[in-house]
Amino acid sequence: MIYLDHNATTPIDERVLDAMLPFLTTFYGNPSSLYRPGRVVRSALETARGQVASLVGVQPAQVIFTSGGTEANNLALAAGNPDAGLAISAIEHPSIAEPAQRMNSQGRELAIVAVDADGLITQEAIDAIIRRKPGLASFMLANNETGVIQDVAAYARQLRAHRIFVHTDAVQALGKIPVDFNQLGVHLMSLSSHKIYGPKGCGALVFEKGVEINPLLLGGGQEQDLRAGTENVAAIVGFGKAAELAGVELAERGRRLLALREQLEEGLTTIPGLTIFARQAQRLPNTVQFGIDGLDGEMLLMKLDQKNVAVSSGSACASGAREPSAVLTAMGVEPELARSAIRVSLGQANTAADIGKFIELLKSLL
Repeated sequence: MIYLDHNATTPIDERVLDAMLPFLTTFYGNPSSLYRPGRVVRSALETARGQVASLVGVQPAQVIFTSGGTEANNLALAAGNPDAGLAISAIEHPSIAEPAQRMNSQGRELAIVAVDADGLITQEAIDAIIRRKPGLASFMLANNETGVIQDVAAYARQLRAHRIFVHTDAVQALGKIPVDFNQLGVHLMSLSSHKIYGPKGCGALVFEKGVEINPLLLGGGQEQDLRAGTENVAAIVGFGKAAELAGVELAERGRRLLALREQLEEGLTTIPGLTIFARQAQRLPNTVQFGIDGLDGEMLLMKLDQKNVAVSSGSACASGAREPSAVLTAMGVEPELARSAIRVSLGQANTAADIGKFIELLKSLL
């Protein structure tokens, strides 16, 4: 199998699994218990918190563990004044877009921020947000479909001056490019473990001290009274180890992925009628989304699957949808071309041979 869908999920790193295993067997205590088995587990949990905090440049007390990026995003939208308006970009992940729409249906004002043809938020859009003065604005740091990186630091700097809280979904950016909470200047940031070779079922919300967070889950004092429920210790330990490895290996991973992406794009440009979306924008080093005139993207995806190649047509969280990608639609891509979209997202186990084989198979199928 040639696996080219790392934006959907990554295989767990063996070093991460080794770190987790003792907490699935030997060290099974509840981290809220006061006796020794509980204290041992609590210590491991706090070590992991420190590892995640270190990767994004914050203090451990600024990290709340969640069940994943989706919960972290939902928790972020509930922060601050629940009666104040929301602003989100038109290219957000469904775990931002859908709760925001539900809040809107319940009476909370919602502004959808447009993007240009490269999937970038414009200065005019930021100016419009400032005029509306919502309580919270949310912009993803890197798009899960196109890989386009937003200048979140510039947006946050302007919105902060008008006392507008800023959240960024950094789930796809983490582990692929440097992510520093303080340099971004945001109030809230969402992360996920399984995008950085850690286990599924674990994520985090990073927050600036003083930001009021309204818990979604009640019934316990865990995570600073902000997220009730016994922590998924083994997964959290795995997230911590994955974060530690990402920090050490980030530069080398980025260089390798970019070289593979450039090889992939060079091969794709030899195919008639093929469009690489947002090619001129700054993108993640591992992500290429393309469309081919007159093609059914879902059919091509299945044909590639029959050849043992795994790719995606967009967001794994919205797979099965027959509508064209909301991200591409927001960028002004014609519906027919948007329906042909295929996303290739590379990972640390991919090789130049994988890319060559993929291009060869793609051409033969076409």
